Amino acid sequence: MFDRLREDVASVFDRDPAARNSFEVLLNYPGIHANVLHRLAHRLWLAGWKGLARFISSFSRFLTGIEIHPGARIGRRFFIDHGMGVVIGETAEIGDDVTLYHGVTLGGTSWDQGKRHPTLGNGVVVGAGAKVIGPILVADGARIGSNAVVTKPVPAGATAVGNPARIIQRDDKAEQARRDFAEKIGFQAYGANPDLPDPVVEAIRHLLDHMRKADARMDRMCEAVGRINPGFCDEKLESLKVEDLEGLQEAPASGETTAPGKSG
Repeated sequence: MFDRLREDVASVFDRDPAARNSFEVLLNYPGIHANVLHRLAHRLWLAGWKGLARFISSFSRFLTGIEIHPGARIGRRFFIDHGMGVVIGETAEIGDDVTLYHGVTLGGTSWDQGKRHPTLGNGVVVGAGAKVIGPILVADGARIGSNAVVTKPVPAGATAVGNPARIIQRDDKAEQARRDFAEKIGFQAYGANPDLPDPVVEAIRHLLDHMRKADARMDRMCEAVGRINPGFCDEKLESLKVEDLEGLQEAPASGETTAPGKSG
C-alpha cells in the first residue's frame, strides 16, 4: 500500500510543476486522497462488503469532490489534477499513468448491468470538462481535449476534440509522411496543428497527401526520362516558403467601404 502511495506522490511531481514537496502533496492534493480511499473501497467491493464500500466512496466524494465508484478498476500512478467534479462510473477501467483534469466524466449510456463505462489505456490524458461516454476504448497514449464529448473509440496516440469529438491528429505513418513532405517543401504542416478548425485540418491533410503522391510520381517520370536524356531533370524546383504566400490578397475594389468602426 505504501509503495503505491509513493508512486502516486512521485506521479504528481512528474505532472504538476506546482508541487513543491511530498508533505504538501499528501496534505493538499485531493486526487491523492481520492485514490487512496478508492483502493480501500475497491478491496471491500471485491470482498463483498458493497455497502461499506459505497459509504467510503461517498465519504471520499464529500471530502474531495471526486466521485469514484468502488467497482471501477484503476491502474498505477493515476493522477487527478485539481479533481473537483470528476465522476468515474462502476465499470470504468483505467490503465497506468493516466491523467484526468477537473470536471471529467467517465460515464455510461445504458442502464444494463454489463460493461457500460469507458476503458482508458495507458498514458491517456483527458482534459478539463471532457465527457467520455459508453463502453468505448480510448487507446494507449490518446489525448482528449477540454470539454470534448467522446462517444466513439479513440485510436492509440490520437487527439480528439469537440462535441461530438473528432480525431484531429494521429500518431501514425500517414501523419508522419505528411509532416516529412511538408518539411521537404519548406512549408509548415498546418494540417498537423490541432489548434486549427477541423475542416481546415482535413483539407490541408488531403492536399498534402495529393502533393506527396504527385511529387513521387514526378520523380519516377524523371527517372524514366533520365535514362534517355540524362540532363532532363537537373534543374531543381525552388522550395515553397510561407513568405511566398504573403501579400496575395487583392486590394479592396473601388468604392468598397471598410467595416463600421474601423478606419481604412
